[in-house]
Amino acid sequence: MGKCYGYARCSTDESKQDINRQKRELKKLGVNEDKYIYWEYESGAKTDRAEFQKLLDVLKQGDTLVTTEVSRLTRSTKHLCEILQLVQEKKIKLVIGTFIIDCTKDEIDPMTKGMLMMWGVFAEMERDIISQRVKSGMENARAKGKKIGRPHTDPEKLPDKFYKHYPSFLAKNITITEFANLMKCSRTTIYKYIRLVEGNAV
Repeated sequence: MGKCYGYARCSTDESKQDINRQKRELKKLGVNEDKYIYWEYESGAKTDRAEFQKLLDVLKQGDTLVTTEVSRLTRSTKHLCEILQLVQEKKIKLVIGTFIIDCTKDEIDPMTKGMLMMWGVFAEMERDIISQRVKSGMENARAKGKKIGRPHTDPEKLPDKFYKHYPSFLAKNITITEFANLMKCSRTTIYKYIRLVEGNAV
């Protein structure tokens, strides 16, 4: 009997809540162990995603590939066609939510394939619409004279509290963690402030 693998994907690493929800759904759909869930933060338009490639490499005849929706697999219709070809060649079962495509014995029937391709077109169209909105928003912002991107932080604009505790940190009287606790911010922020003060801002 084949193994059941799951795949979860989010576009950014700020969507931890969403990717954890996907993992929970994958378990409900039959992926029994965490070690069989492959997940990553990558664009659905990218076809050479590391974890997805690893998953495709381990799949063997009789195995099952589970994902919550077609857009998690890909947002490219062309890539979806390639995935379907691989599913048929490896003779595996593809589960997308409650939609099942079983190629362990037979090929995909035309109606099922047509429905799946239609989902793929919608996923690609959604990606293009989002991309257009982002570009349009950036162009409008530029037209209004707004700067695009993260604002540059000047050492002179750092909080007074930082400069109050910075000498203690330099004297090794407090650790970076204690420094962050005193500032009520993350250690990453403290490191950023230190780089700015020391003239190594990146």
